[in-house]
Amino acid sequence: MSSSQIRLIVVAVCLLGASVYVAEASRAEVLPPREPLALLPMSVGGWIGQRDADFTPDVLAILGVDDYITRTYTQDRWPLGLYVGYHTSQRQGDTIHSPLNCLPGSGWTMTDRGDITVPRPHTGAFIANRYVIQKGIDRQVVLYWYQGRGRVIANEFANRFWLMFDAAVRHRSSGALVRVNAPVRSATGSLASADAAVAEFTRALFPRLSSSLP
Repeated sequence: MSSSQIRLIVVAVCLLGASVYVAEASRAEVLPPREPLALLPMSVGGWIGQRDADFTPDVLAILGVDDYITRTYTQDRWPLGLYVGYHTSQRQGDTIHSPLNCLPGSGWTMTDRGDITVPRPHTGAFIANRYVIQKGIDRQVVLYWYQGRGRVIANEFANRFWLMFDAAVRHRSSGALVRVNAPVRSATGSLASADAAVAEFTRALFPRLSSSLP
């Protein structure tokens, strides 16, 4: 078989694969039942929640979310921030906005990039992204991950891959960003204390998310 014939076969296979992908991805999406995020408990592992101000219409238009919550949970006068933004579909361009873009765009400097392993009851553990962010003298520890379609993913590129796969094969493109942040209490405060706070809260929060993020 000549090299030109091999190239033709490769091109034909690629075109066939692309046409199958487009046909599968264009089918109606599967939308499993879910609870609104507003039903997430206000008491989570000893942390007591308070609803933050709603986003403005301009911010919502940028985020493109179909459901969201933004709350402050407090324990022993230590506040934690929680944001969950849910997209019913990500096929028409309303994809999840990565904190890697949003936080620097809001004036935060992101340092100490890494990840954290969070145990979850009866199902092992999951990986979340962990950053230290700073604006002026304000420092915070931030955890975030992507959740939906039965997956919990930290890596940005892996999330995009599985989104394309699930849209084509499972006819689902729903998903959410979950972000938890804790302030470092003073300029010389211990990052370890903030890390412990977000980890403790996240362990308590995670089992409560599945009903809203199927």
